[in-house]
Amino acid sequence: MRRNSLVVVANRLPVDETVAPDGVREWRRSPGGLVSALHPILQDTRATWVGWTGSNGPAPAVPDVAGVRLRAVSLSDEDFEEYYEGFANSTLWPLYHDAVEQPVYHRRWWEAFQRVNRRFAAAAAEAADPGATVWINDYHLQLVPAMLREIRPDLRIGFFMHIPFPPAELFMQLPRRNELLHGLLGADLVGFQDQYAARNFTQLASRVLGLPVHHPEIEVHGRLVRVGAFPISIDMGEMEALARRDDVVRRAAQIRADLGNPEHIVLGVDRLDYTKGIDHRLKAYRELLADGRIKVQDSVMVQVAVPSRERVEHYQILRERVEREVGRINGEFGRVGMPAIHYLNQSFDRIELAALYRAADVMVVTPLRDGMNLVAKEYVAARVDVAGALVLSEFCGAASELTDAYLVNPHDLDGLKDTMMRAMEASAGDTSRRMRMMRRHVRAHDVRSWAHTYLNALNEAGSNARMTI
Repeated sequence: MRRNSLVVVANRLPVDETVAPDGVREWRRSPGGLVSALHPILQDTRATWVGWTGSNGPAPAVPDVAGVRLRAVSLSDEDFEEYYEGFANSTLWPLYHDAVEQPVYHRRWWEAFQRVNRRFAAAAAEAADPGATVWINDYHLQLVPAMLREIRPDLRIGFFMHIPFPPAELFMQLPRRNELLHGLLGADLVGFQDQYAARNFTQLASRVLGLPVHHPEIEVHGRLVRVGAFPISIDMGEMEALARRDDVVRRAAQIRADLGNPEHIVLGVDRLDYTKGIDHRLKAYRELLADGRIKVQDSVMVQVAVPSRERVEHYQILRERVEREVGRINGEFGRVGMPAIHYLNQSFDRIELAALYRAADVMVVTPLRDGMNLVAKEYVAARVDVAGALVLSEFCGAASELTDAYLVNPHDLDGLKDTMMRAMEASAGDTSRRMRMMRRHVRAHDVRSWAHTYLNALNEAGSNARMTI
């Protein structure tokens, strides 16, 4: 891409505010996947990142971090409730994840969504140099591309959707479907995690808006919008380096010892979200215990459930349901000093996660719907010993890449149980062969490759779009 200025727009800034023991506040780079992907590119470019700090109230002045300019966008308490918790996470999130939970529609949420998207568009317009490239990210900001194009038609604009994009039968439920489609079509390039999502979008542009589609492009008022699939990935080298550290190796051994050195450690690491299939996984494990196919003396499950959106009612209900199921399983099958499931509703740092990945014999990643699921790729990257088995849902983007995983339909409880048993009983030769193939794929398609591929496609799409005007 041309080395003019780059503006990244995302709901969150890539920093977290911390308070030192002496009371001094400072900003530190957060460890998110998007941050890791773009950091090397941002350092080489006159770049600005536009986003929310995570705290409500007036937007603070945030210092540059590692050579990247940061521009904060404010959210009031009302904005947070109606734009973020409301339209983004109680309307769009469930609908885009196959309506696993019923979406909720409120007109005032839509008004807040428009208001906040307009604020992000204005901030991006102000931050961008003439002819700059602007990369807008994720479902929170679907109106920004068109709003930004109206203000700054000179910009090259890209959008990337990190979560699934639904088929027409679901998307058509949205009361404001036309506005959302028009918002996305303000971009020169609209990227998705897989071809299914890209196809859903082009079909909707034709069916709902009546626009001409010439794959992989959509014609919009004499302008060509390119649509494509760009599967996101992880920093393979960073996770491998963590997994090889002596303290991580020691910690992994300590975790196994603390769990009683069982024959099988089964691990789940998820945000506590109803799309992740945690309760399905727990039920399958309980039935394996009840059927006598596994025993507490030989096997243990560790389920990490990172707290998420704790003020949203769906998530409160889910937490209660999961905790009730864990209590039931431990009550029925646990022994003194030997629970069947270790449930951890807390966040973990990267070092502890790497140790958990190395300690686990079987990683179970079984979302009911997921755009990609980077935990699956992190597990593969951490297995520098070329051991461990990955049980992976067919309904996440990673399944189309990690085809050597033990693929499963998480809705099929008997199939999930059988697949978990296959993974636990597999020979070392089989698991090693599968892991070696998956590691080869993740190394060849790491997060930097994803970012460069997307930005090169955006550069080409922007040039082609201008030729048609």
